[in-house]
Amino acid sequence: MKTKKNDELTVAETIVSVLPEGSVARVCSDDHDSIRFAVRAEGLKLRSVVLHRDSLQRLQGDVTASVKIEYLQRDLLCNAGRRTEFQYPRPIRRAASKFAKRAIA
Repeated sequence: MKTKKNDELTVAETIVSVLPEGSVARVCSDDHDSIRFAVRAEGLKLRSVVLHRDSLQRLQGDVTASVKIEYLQRDLLCNAGRRTEFQYPRPIRRAASKFAKRAIA
């Protein structure tokens, strides 16, 4: 299933919509594979959100997408005071999937 860029952006904006209003701004990404947001809010340690496009595409085509988006929103809120950067998928998950692809090939 091929999705449009706007669809990915809509999912990304839905995920970051739980942060305080006016604290999130989309920034240009140096790579085409991710969507980045800058976060500036008092009381939050979080400074950036990085969402990878291929993961957003898979999420969008998933039957349980609304539940997973809700989980990501909760995870983002819970970690906004503790971490400086939020990534989806988490770096450890990306490394594991790359390793699995190499093992199969």
